[in-house]
Amino acid sequence: MVLTVGNARQRFRWIPPGRFQMGTPIDESERGAGEVAHEVRLSHGFWLADTACTQAFWLAVWPVNPSHFQDHGDNPVENVSWHDAQGFIGELNRRLPGLSARLPSEAEWEYACRAGTTTPFAFGDQITPEEVNYHGGYPYADGEKGIYRQRTVAAGSLPANPWGLYEMHGNVWEWCGDWYGDYPTEPQVDPLGPRYGKQRILRGGTWGDPGRYARAGNRSRIEPAYRPRSSGFRIALGHR
Repeated sequence: MVLTVGNARQRFRWIPPGRFQMGTPIDESERGAGEVAHEVRLSHGFWLADTACTQAFWLAVWPVNPSHFQDHGDNPVENVSWHDAQGFIGELNRRLPGLSARLPSEAEWEYACRAGTTTPFAFGDQITPEEVNYHGGYPYADGEKGIYRQRTVAAGSLPANPWGLYEMHGNVWEWCGDWYGDYPTEPQVDPLGPRYGKQRILRGGTWGDPGRYARAGNRSRIEPAYRPRSSGFRIALGHR
């Protein structure tokens, strides 16, 4: 599926319903305390953008580009708050009635990132800067050091995961819809996080972070009005 707004295009991939183990096993290197493993079932499929929102797509909807790396429209939009992302999505839905664009839930995001895999990364137990844009000077676990680009790369320029999604690991943080909260231990169906909270979820790691932050199960969070370095988002479509 391809969505066109003005001269900008965004491709979406269909993510089928299914079950997966959310969180990380206790023996995963450099795991966080908040990554308690638990079974999740997503009862409905959804469409997910195959890349983070680009600056070109952002500017087709919203008049001001907040990004630091503005040399090309294919770069992901960054330095956006959770509220900025929601404002953009609201305007997109206003222009295209019936679209039902939204941020993915944290469970949807991790499910799509893993793409049927159970390893720390969709690419396996280890990553390299040729696969993921992270700080190559700080590799994951016992990985070898690699290049540090010191900036974002164009959306869709690194290898896709098995479900055709690009840069789910690294490049820019991606906002999710949920408030941050402790994971349950019992199985969940279509979880949406706590009803209230103080911090919203960010996933995926960035170009400036060590490799461990790019793990599929890594969780980050911050106040929704804050614009962290290289924070972006990925659009989901369809009612929950």
